[in-house]
Amino acid sequence: MNKHTLPTLVFFGTPEFARYCLAHLVETGFNIKGVVTAPDRKAGRGKKVTHSAVKEYAIAKKLEVLQPTNLKSPEFIGQLQALGAEVYAVVAFRMLPKVVWSLPRLGTINLHASLLPDYKGAAPINWVLINGETETGVTTFLIDEAIDSGAVLMKETTSIVPEDNFETLHNRLLEIGAPLLAATLIQLSNKTITAKKQQVLEHTNAAPKLNAENTRIQWTSTLKQLVNHIRGLNPYPVAWTYLKNSGQELRVKIFDAEALYESPKEENGTLVVKDSKLMIASAEGYLICKEIQLPNKKRMNAKALLNGYTIEVGAIVY
Repeated sequence: MNKHTLPTLVFFGTPEFARYCLAHLVETGFNIKGVVTAPDRKAGRGKKVTHSAVKEYAIAKKLEVLQPTNLKSPEFIGQLQALGAEVYAVVAFRMLPKVVWSLPRLGTINLHASLLPDYKGAAPINWVLINGETETGVTTFLIDEAIDSGAVLMKETTSIVPEDNFETLHNRLLEIGAPLLAATLIQLSNKTITAKKQQVLEHTNAAPKLNAENTRIQWTSTLKQLVNHIRGLNPYPVAWTYLKNSGQELRVKIFDAEALYESPKEENGTLVVKDSKLMIASAEGYLICKEIQLPNKKRMNAKALLNGYTIEVGAIVY
């Protein structure tokens, strides 16, 4: 497709998911007038300034980069107007004010990593796994005043398999999301697509931002819920729990686990070491911990952990 048949655009995004989509648009031939991403952060022990994944890519491709701290500032709005793009594309960026999303002639398109109206919010990929869904997808829609509630343009679905975790599903959604965004922008420019108001469903699931409270493992859950919670947060931000062992209380992360359905002899939350396996008793059986991380230690498989760390009788998680 020739460049002149593609709309000029400004791209908004910050993490790897957004970088992949931006790269696909560049490779497809879109004229990217500018890239808007989060301000630089200081990270690590040396407080080194780090750029977002999107900024790193934009610099490498010599694209103009804007990093506003205030999205409503007259200076930023003036910069956007000067770029004169026909459409804005948004992937994994903070909520835009109306003064921004109403600027371009063709509107502002958001790519969301769920099948809207289900799983509106900041962490849809994690929550579909945590809730044990068997299907998800990506949606493009026109941004309006409410979060993830604008008229839908296009959708693409994918199956979720039991072996999926956040990383594998994230990567698969990237691969279908980037071309869907490109196709949406092309069809919008050519007026071959109609935006449809989002369906009103009797029940929808939310995908709220992840925090210390909702990533903590709840040991009263079923084994299936425990496994789904852990895989939905692997490898980021990782499910966690408190471990009480040898009089010490440790905050530990569990990356991977599987269910063993058999009648437990121990109380719920009790740690058991059997056949070089680290198991935790639950109402339905045992959760076999496969990968774990102790404070200030590397992530390791359970067998390696048990070689250098003793689980005392009576050790519990909570």
